[in-house]
Amino acid sequence: MKTKIGLLLIGWLVATPLSAQTTVLEGYIQEGLKNNLQLQQEQLNYERSLENLALAKALFLPYAGVNASYQLADGGRKISIPVGDLVNPVYQNLNAINAALHNGAPSYPFIANQNTNFLATNFHDTKVRVIQPLFNPEIYFNYKAQKELVTVQQAQKKVYENQLRYEIASAYFQYLQGLDAVQILKNTRNILLQVQKVNQSLVANAKATKDIVLNTEYQLVKTEQQQVANEKNVEVARSYFNFLLNREFNSPILKDTLLSASLSDSEEISTLTKTALSQRQEIIQLQNGLHANEQLIYLNKGNALFPKVNVVGDIGYQGFYYTFGSSQQYWLVQFGLTWDLFKGGEKKARVQQARIDYRVTENKMEQMKKQIELQVIQSHYELKSARQAYRASQQGERSAEKSFEIIRSKYSEGAALLIEFLDAQNNYTTAQLTRSINQYELLRQAAALQKTISNL
Repeated sequence: MKTKIGLLLIGWLVATPLSAQTTVLEGYIQEGLKNNLQLQQEQLNYERSLENLALAKALFLPYAGVNASYQLADGGRKISIPVGDLVNPVYQNLNAINAALHNGAPSYPFIANQNTNFLATNFHDTKVRVIQPLFNPEIYFNYKAQKELVTVQQAQKKVYENQLRYEIASAYFQYLQGLDAVQILKNTRNILLQVQKVNQSLVANAKATKDIVLNTEYQLVKTEQQQVANEKNVEVARSYFNFLLNREFNSPILKDTLLSASLSDSEEISTLTKTALSQRQEIIQLQNGLHANEQLIYLNKGNALFPKVNVVGDIGYQGFYYTFGSSQQYWLVQFGLTWDLFKGGEKKARVQQARIDYRVTENKMEQMKKQIELQVIQSHYELKSARQAYRASQQGERSAEKSFEIIRSKYSEGAALLIEFLDAQNNYTTAQLTRSINQYELLRQAAALQKTISNL
């Protein structure tokens, strides 16, 4: 018995250009893209790369902050200031002159030498500091590298999206194929039950021996066992499909009756390969990885050849005790230059490492292109083989159905043996199951080719 999907596919699988996903399946795919946990992880990785880019961009901007310190100290090293030794002889002479010329004039007092602690106490320094890089190749090329890495992470996310689309579609086809098989076996069981009643009637009227009842019972048991096995497969397929959508495992799944293969036999391998190489996110990912490695080469070259220049500006208050009088106010501007002239060949080695990383990524790019070309060839011929197998199974099902109807009619008239009937019935059931398997395998192979060219 042909299912509704099978009847629709008879007319559609022979030709047709690319067609969009049906509403039901596309709805499930969009739900999976929204809820899948692994894809959410890829989204978080992409968002983290955006924050890394924001951090790299922030290094271009000035730093501004408040620095405040208050110092208490006692003991330690002392600074001797010989104030008395320097001034007292002068004062002595002045006092002698004043005594001779101006009797009774006031005299200058003698001053003792001073000892001052090296560590100042009750001293504060409160300031606003601004630091602005003026020339720093590391900041510039790091920003450009991070910009490329954002695109790399975005491509990685799209790679998983493409794979997830295929996994959802494949799991959906597996579920529908299981349902189809269960229905085929149910129909077979109903036919056998009807035959069993006829056989029991024949035995009861002494028109046949009991072996025909036993043979039919055996076929019934075998069919029921197949049905139970396929029902188990349906539940497993349901659980896996719902897992991909991050839903409860026993959530119901709508049956899509408007599925068709997406690609026709007229699609050339060269065209498919060209489309795949232009659309596959793995290629885009490696291309931007190359650009990022190129910026890292420039970064390490810049570190080796150029200095780093920045300016530091301070404005604040400095003095004893925590006061902010005008006498304590100050400002300061400093220009700084850092230039490593020799570090034992370290910077040269870093440049060489970056160049090697670039060549490794180039090698991966060429390898990926070859892999994609091979995948396109394999998917193309697998789809072609699946289409041929499906067409052959359609013809086989029609032939088995006609043969079964003839034998069934003859058996009901007593013109055919039970073994002939059971053989025809088994052939028909097998043909239906084969057609169902090939039908959904064709859909899966079409989805696989679409995934290969990143167009699912």
